[in-house]
Amino acid sequence: ERFVEGIDFRILVINNKFIAAAQRTPAHITGDGKSTIQKLIEEVNTDPRRGLGHEKVLTEITINDQTLNIVKEKGYTLKTVLKEDEIFHLKTTANLSTGGTSIDVTHKVHPYNIFMCERISRIIGLDICGVDIMAPDLTKPVTENGGIVLEVNAAPGFRMHLAPSEGLPRNVAAPVIDMLFPTGTPFKIPVIAITGTNGKTTTTRLVSHIFKNKGLRVGFTTSDGIYVQNRMLEKGDTTGPRSAKFILQDPTVELAVLETARGGLLREGLGFDECDMAIITNIREDHLGLKDIHTVQELAKVKNVVVQTVSRDGYAVLNADDEESVKIAKDLRCKIAYFSMNPENPVIERHCRNGGTAAIFEKNFVSIKQGDWIIRIDKITNIPLTFSGTAMFMVENILAASLGAFLRGVKIEDIKHSLLSFIPSPAYTPGRMNIFEFKNYKIMVDFAHNQDGFRAIGKFLDAVDSPNKIGIVAGTGDRRDEDIIELGELSAGMFDHIIIRQDRFLRGRTAENIIELLVQGIHSVDPNKSYEVVPKEIEAIKHSISIAVKDSFITVLSDCIEDAIVMVQDYKNKESDVIMQKQEIESMNMN
Repeated sequence: ERFVEGIDFRILVINNKFIAAAQRTPAHITGDGKSTIQKLIEEVNTDPRRGLGHEKVLTEITINDQTLNIVKEKGYTLKTVLKEDEIFHLKTTANLSTGGTSIDVTHKVHPYNIFMCERISRIIGLDICGVDIMAPDLTKPVTENGGIVLEVNAAPGFRMHLAPSEGLPRNVAAPVIDMLFPTGTPFKIPVIAITGTNGKTTTTRLVSHIFKNKGLRVGFTTSDGIYVQNRMLEKGDTTGPRSAKFILQDPTVELAVLETARGGLLREGLGFDECDMAIITNIREDHLGLKDIHTVQELAKVKNVVVQTVSRDGYAVLNADDEESVKIAKDLRCKIAYFSMNPENPVIERHCRNGGTAAIFEKNFVSIKQGDWIIRIDKITNIPLTFSGTAMFMVENILAASLGAFLRGVKIEDIKHSLLSFIPSPAYTPGRMNIFEFKNYKIMVDFAHNQDGFRAIGKFLDAVDSPNKIGIVAGTGDRRDEDIIELGELSAGMFDHIIIRQDRFLRGRTAENIIELLVQGIHSVDPNKSYEVVPKEIEAIKHSISIAVKDSFITVLSDCIEDAIVMVQDYKNKESDVIMQKQEIESMNMN
């Protein structure tokens, strides 16, 4: 080691570029010929710029062991009165964190010293660094005036440059931002928001699947969980603003697809201020009577909040077959596209005649229409999600997702590939028509819970060839009496035998009251309809299996999808084990 005499300087380098330089002076006081050292320190600390730690631009001077040793070495005490204009240093280092001050000398640094510090940052590999130099001054190369580099700091403080005691303040934060977010770098990711009464989750998953197949890292929220790159990170009903923020704050996500439900909107609003696309699947009767929403028109106003946030060059994708969705279009500032099950829908024809884009179901094809041109994607019977064309209500979801992807630049052949590879199953669509085939019967687990959902399942069951259709149903306590009664009415037309269970979602009612309303609905359609009550869902599933005859079709309309799927899958595994054991025994007997 060797002793070097000079002034303490700090050079700030950001992104390997010289940004600022400061001359640092250790904490000190200046005598006035009448005040003690203790008193002078107290007066210095009254400067409003000084505070504790890093809370202000300067730090209060503390009296510690180092200070006391300096005072003692000088032959002073804290009660010593300094001579007038005597400068007395209280610390051995010039750090601002110990009470030091700074003078901006950015304009005085010699080009060689700038070159040296930038080279140091590259050699060490620091994108932000503070180079400490001891030298008589920086106007000459340190190689000529005996200066040296003391150390290199990986996390240099900015206060000495932002608010020097003397000289020009330097905006050293700006180069950091420019380094992290270079000009032209995207500062946000595309956001696709999906709302509606039914089909939100399936549409969200299908849209995510399409863009995942395009190579994007997709984050999406649904009523069963938060997913990033198809991995569930949080389980539950995650369709509110907090879940949206979870996705939007993830730096690995390149595209956000956000299921946006009524409850979160009314409770906390949206988790974003603007989106690039909003899809409304449909607006039907559900949740009426809750949160002062009593009509479908009032529910439409809630859903309208989502599409109102679409940017001017973004798209609102609306259901042309849905009256309330079409009304919403009148107040939108963004571009609009429609989808429809009816290729001759007047809204579609007028829209395309004016140069718009639409998705339509025509001649059993899912197609994109632009003007007079029709681009066919594929037959619905080829798309697994439609169950060979028997689940027609799924076609609406397919149209909405395909149209949204097309408008975002996905090629027709890529949309087709994704539609064909999206298999309805617990993995892709948990609780959305998950069908398990057993030797003598089939079980379908679904989340249908409102009138429109029941009607959709009913249409599917009409195409199911089974002599014994068993349905496990329930009501939801916070719905209106007439809504629960209607579920019973619909059930009577869907099933040969009904099992009523009611162990969840009482929401202010008794289980007995909900069951009574369901039975009232059943009897209003068919007084002789076969039904029974098994309160617990799991027990109801077990019972349905026990009474199943050959070719029975059991429909479990579940409140707890995961538990229902696990249980049914367990039965499936046990049956498979039995079949394998029988085959092994038969093989042994043959040998």
